[in-house]
Amino acid sequence: MPVAGQLQPLALDVQTLAFVAICLGGLIGLYLVLSWLQQRDVRALAWWGAAYLIGASAMVLWSTPAPRLSLPSELPEALTFLACGLIWNGIRLFHGRRLLAAGAYAAPIGWLIACQFPMLAPSNHGRVAAAALVVAAYTFVIALELWRERRKSLFSRTAAFIVPGLHAGVFLMPLGLQIFAPGVVSGGWLAIFAMETLIYAVGTAFIVVLMVKDHHVHIYRRAAFTDHLTGLLNRRAFLENAVTLCALHGARGAPVTLMMFDLDHFKSINDRFGHAVGDDALRVFAEVARTNMRATDIIGRLGGEEFAAIVPGDLDVAGKIGERLRGAFEAAGVTISGHAIGATVSIGAATSHARVENIDALLQRADEALYHAKHTGRNRLHAVEDTPKPVEAPRDNTIPFRLRKSIVRRPVPAAAEATARLP
Repeated sequence: MPVAGQLQPLALDVQTLAFVAICLGGLIGLYLVLSWLQQRDVRALAWWGAAYLIGASAMVLWSTPAPRLSLPSELPEALTFLACGLIWNGIRLFHGRRLLAAGAYAAPIGWLIACQFPMLAPSNHGRVAAAALVVAAYTFVIALELWRERRKSLFSRTAAFIVPGLHAGVFLMPLGLQIFAPGVVSGGWLAIFAMETLIYAVGTAFIVVLMVKDHHVHIYRRAAFTDHLTGLLNRRAFLENAVTLCALHGARGAPVTLMMFDLDHFKSINDRFGHAVGDDALRVFAEVARTNMRATDIIGRLGGEEFAAIVPGDLDVAGKIGERLRGAFEAAGVTISGHAIGATVSIGAATSHARVENIDALLQRADEALYHAKHTGRNRLHAVEDTPKPVEAPRDNTIPFRLRKSIVRRPVPAAAEATARLP
């Protein structure tokens, strides 16, 4: 008998939790569908909204006594599997991957068929464990899809994998209880399981909303820093990234090389074949550059038919990259948009070992090298070596101070040049 003034423990009621989950699932589903109606370009919102509405319907059937509805007893689980499959495919669609409709419908259909056998009869305790196993498998697959999104940092991808993985472990809890403590499944553990399911549904909805928000932020940032024609960095974004890279490597004394690219006879291409074909030639070069450069390299379009790239490494490293790119574009430029063009590119390269605060000097040196490549035959790479560092004065006290000072300020020799000719 409760004592006056004494707090009583609050019992978790499964039916109440189920009602709250139904209301939240329905509201989240409607919100996602309405968001899709306002943002038709994000089709994944429609998949996620449908998944939540179907999940809420499954909760209605699960919490309603069977005699009230003349529906198959296995239908709530099948709808739950369908909702999981829709969420999985929505994530694939959101990240630009191919839809796997079989993955969304195979489990629900297979469950409806399997429940016709006695081993998955409603009175069989193995049915709860099997349903939990299927939901956990879907959750692990969703975690893997989030892990594959390599545009995020390793920390974000790890968190995206671990959080659904932990929820999958909770969904597997009925299976472990069925094996090690068969009599506990129908008690308070069901309330805890329902509570965790509710938290997971709400948490997943927040993740979905944040993913869509980040998607739009990414689009806006990409539009601000990307050249609309080629998809490469625009001039401003390239220069900002190049200065950052030069400062980072220069502080460690590591060399960086700047390469400038200019498509040969580009005006002639526009005059002979039209500007549309000229634009296609620029796109072909951009695609060749993306394919043949490393992830650590930065490339952008400076304007017109001029491009630039900053490469961590000396001229040996940059020369191999530049020659690989030049040869690949020469092969790809034989025919563009059905026209025999024979497009080629000239490359000028300059390297630096010092920390670069203003990249204009390095750009000027690379531009001079490019000018040399253009006027000595085109379709080649011309490189300019870095200015050698001043030789330190010998620390000998017998040398007069003025002489040591004159040694330190001795004029630096002229830059050495190296030209890489086409094979």
